[in-house]
Amino acid sequence: MRTYTIPAAVIAGALALGLTACGSDKADSANGKLVVGATPTPAGEVLTYVQRNLAKKAGLDLEIKEFTDYVLPNTALQQGELDANLYQHTPYLEDFNKSKGTTLTAVAQVYLPPLGFYSKKTRDVTELREGATVALPNDATNEARALELLASQGVIELKKGAGVNATPKDVAKNPKHLTFKELEAAQLPRSLDDVDVAAVNNNFALDAGLSPKKDAILLENAKNNPYNNVLAVKKGNEDDPRVKKLAELLTSAEVKTFIEDKYKGSVLPVTGA
Repeated sequence: MRTYTIPAAVIAGALALGLTACGSDKADSANGKLVVGATPTPAGEVLTYVQRNLAKKAGLDLEIKEFTDYVLPNTALQQGELDANLYQHTPYLEDFNKSKGTTLTAVAQVYLPPLGFYSKKTRDVTELREGATVALPNDATNEARALELLASQGVIELKKGAGVNATPKDVAKNPKHLTFKELEAAQLPRSLDDVDVAAVNNNFALDAGLSPKKDAILLENAKNNPYNNVLAVKKGNEDDPRVKKLAELLTSAEVKTFIEDKYKGSVLPVTGA
């Protein structure tokens, strides 16, 4: 599984599948070391760039522990085995707190693995034909993202307050009488021959040989996006000087340039978005 993004199909029902390089020792804060959990790509790569190029000069001793699932980085953070983590967006973090009883909070937005609309039949979502079929991810988080993206272009209008929980039932106005087809996120790239347009997660688009930057006819922007991936800590640790320093580095011009150069539009930096 390519991990340029956190697929919400996995996010919504993530199970602990195991972790890599994670010991059971508590985070070592006595000597100033900051222990940060991350999934390998892009979070681990971004943190490794910071570790190798920026941390020492900033006086930050950074240790990275990589995880291969989306549950353990949060449970380890809550239990004090990590000082911070980077891999999730705020809606997932908030849902995790509610369902698991954790007390985690975001301290900085870092990057966005953008969801986009793809089509073999049109180059503009505003030019969809009457009665066109729109394929959407059938998991709650990504379905809402897709509908919000369509609404941002005036293609549909959502009920007030639908927000991150929006489904096709929350479409208040549908002037082109679009038909919404809900599919497993992984199936969406394969649906492009059968539908007019499909909303595809970043990682599944890349797996299918699609370039978000070049091939998407509509792509999320990182500016003010609730799905930007965040640096998170256990509540009460927001003012830890080491956390503040890492947040500064992750939102620096150097990291912005690294993300732009390495991912070429497949991952978008929040800084300067």
